[in-house]
Amino acid sequence: MSDATRDTNNDAAYFRAAAAPHEAREVNDMRAPADATHALHEQTYTPIFTPGSARRKELDEVLSRYPTKMAGLLPALWMVQHEHGWVSDDAMAEVAQVLELTPAYVKGVVTFYTMYHQHPVGRHFIQVCTTSPCNACGAEDVVDAFLKHTGCQELGQTSADGRYAVIEVECLGACGFATPVMINEDFIESVTPERVPEILAGLK
Repeated sequence: MSDATRDTNNDAAYFRAAAAPHEAREVNDMRAPADATHALHEQTYTPIFTPGSARRKELDEVLSRYPTKMAGLLPALWMVQHEHGWVSDDAMAEVAQVLELTPAYVKGVVTFYTMYHQHPVGRHFIQVCTTSPCNACGAEDVVDAFLKHTGCQELGQTSADGRYAVIEVECLGACGFATPVMINEDFIESVTPERVPEILAGLK
């Protein structure tokens, strides 16, 4: 069997597995352990790019700007994440089918970029910069304040009410405004522990 044939067969097998129940598939080692929410999502995934849907129209408009469908992969993944909160294996399979790519290729892109969530996270995804300049200005205290007031307790955990998840990140590009924080797509400068309750109270 040629390498090309073997690769094609492997991709086909992956696509069939992506459509099967969650329990029948392997979990990527880079993802967080599967939980009840994760398993439920895999069993009840609702496609978002069905013909005539708002998301399909949005994707078609994006694709009209590019010479190939592959070029629309990142925007398509963003649409999935905005819709479902994360990018599951089923979502990757749908994106692959719509863009005429292999599920393996889509998964490779998702696992390369840290901004795509491969497991469920809180509705408000909080990223706190803890690189050296921010750490020197008290970033760790800001992290502790977010963990305390969100009830997350530990980095990477989702709060019991499903509203929050807090992580540390390396450099948000605002060293002159320590401590910078990103909540979903909103950027907040000069965050101190004292400001945390007010910031959280302003989230819908």
